[in-house]
Amino acid sequence: MYIKIAASILASALLMLPVAGNTADSGSPSASTMVKDSVITTKIKAELAAEKMSSLVNINVETDHTGAVTLGGTAASKSAVDKAVSIAKSVKGVTSVKNQIKVEAGK
Repeated sequence: MYIKIAASILASALLMLPVAGNTADSGSPSASTMVKDSVITTKIKAELAAEKMSSLVNINVETDHTGAVTLGGTAASKSAVDKAVSIAKSVKGVTSVKNQIKVEAGK
């Protein structure tokens, strides 16, 4: 009787092993990391909006799990681009800023 129970438990454990290994995947960011990333993005967007420069509205902000920020979109002048980069660098938690903003004079 005990052998049948032990064999059933062993078989169940062996079937569950791939599931347990899949949940322990360390390659995907945790929920707390995703929240941290969105907080950084939100802070940068709020600071850009607080500047009340119309060209800063067209700037996209993306933050990865390491705190690296990528700025994209368009701005009316080089000074607006420089301001956006400065704002992003000043936010707590930002480790680096990659500037991909294009200057379009008509904006």
